Amino acid sequence: MKTIRIGTGAGFSGDRVEPALDLAKHGDIDYLVFECLAERTIALAQQAKMRDPNAGFDPLLERRMRAVLPVCHEKSIRVISNMGAANPVAAAKKTVAIARELGLTGLKVAAVLGDDVLDILSPDDFRITETASSLRDFNKQVVSANAYLGAGGIVDALNAGADVILTGRAADPAMFLAPQIFEFGWKMDDWSLLGRGTLVGHLLECGGQITGGYFADPGIKDVPDLARLGFPIAEVSADGNAVITKLEGTGGCVTTATCKEQLLYEVHDPKKYIQPDVVADFSNVCIEEIGPDRVAISGGDGAPRTGSLKVSIGYIDSCIGEGQISYAGPGAVARGQLALDILDQRMDLAGITCQEKRGELIGVNSIISNADMTSAEPNEVRLRFVVRTDDLATATRIGEEVESLYLNGPAGGGGVTKTAREIVAIVSGLLPEHQVQTHFEMMEA
Repeated sequence: MKTIRIGTGAGFSGDRVEPALDLAKHGDIDYLVFECLAERTIALAQQAKMRDPNAGFDPLLERRMRAVLPVCHEKSIRVISNMGAANPVAAAKKTVAIARELGLTGLKVAAVLGDDVLDILSPDDFRITETASSLRDFNKQVVSANAYLGAGGIVDALNAGADVILTGRAADPAMFLAPQIFEFGWKMDDWSLLGRGTLVGHLLECGGQITGGYFADPGIKDVPDLARLGFPIAEVSADGNAVITKLEGTGGCVTTATCKEQLLYEVHDPKKYIQPDVVADFSNVCIEEIGPDRVAISGGDGAPRTGSLKVSIGYIDSCIGEGQISYAGPGAVARGQLALDILDQRMDLAGITCQEKRGELIGVNSIISNADMTSAEPNEVRLRFVVRTDDLATATRIGEEVESLYLNGPAGGGGVTKTAREIVAIVSGLLPEHQVQTHFEMMEA
């Protein structure tokens, strides 16, 4: 039975580059997939594109492509990624320019388009799930609307001979499902096979999370050589079943436990994991350790897709002003708390209005607000004061008030940092899939 090897080059936008290069050099893989797009990432990318029409793709695209393209071109490893973000065409042009600079002639790069649906949404008919209101009544500054595309556009680009495929907002598992459909000739309505392929994609999409990253908990779930964590590889057969493994000699581990944690990650109903291509069924999945760092995955299934695509709407929600300062030595907690009290009063004295404010001492109550302080106090704390406001000018004042604590607050404060920024938030809705037209543009180095 035919088998292909798919490696994960990234599990999020800021992921490490070195493990991807290791996979390209030594992994004997057919595909290298970089999953780099989170919910808000594409809305932030749309903001960048609004400022510069040549921007809006992943900031690490150039570094990643310079690292892996020479090896992938030499070994005929196809690269698939959503690093195109808000601007797949610009990302493809940049990749072609890098390939030419590196002397990689004949490299075909495809930009998959169609996910940007802002212009086709009906303000009256499109309903926002979280508020049950129409887009017109939402009354927020919308900056983006991107539909989660399935595997179809990527499969089309593979059929056209693309060596590198860059998408915008595609469903994470779809980037791993597409090469399986292409290589094995699966039909787009073979729900069982699509469900199994989606299972493989879901297991791979977070990269090092399935090889021990984010899993590690010293003394409870020990992971060897985490500093040299290797990224996962799926050996997939034509029946959709797979073995999850990693490069020999790299750090981390692939076990039934790491695979089970990843299987459950972000899955609301394991029997109905709704994706653009299929409603996947993970309820009867079998996970079996068959050797060191080798786990067999089988039993995935699927049902017909819903006919609707999820759309993420990015909008300007508010502005955040933040300041931080440290206190150390005897009485650090008391001095930090006094500083928080002062800041709280000065918001009123300065007439600063806000939607929300929060003051905390990192290491004391920043995560667990009702922390037990009966034990010995820490001898150092980091104060964080943050306020949500309607405008950036007001948000900027928050950091200035924290900075003023140097000479207008408790003794011994230092190391002030301050920021002010717009907050892009996300809501969602559903769009009939027939309204979304997916296509690709091909370029060649």
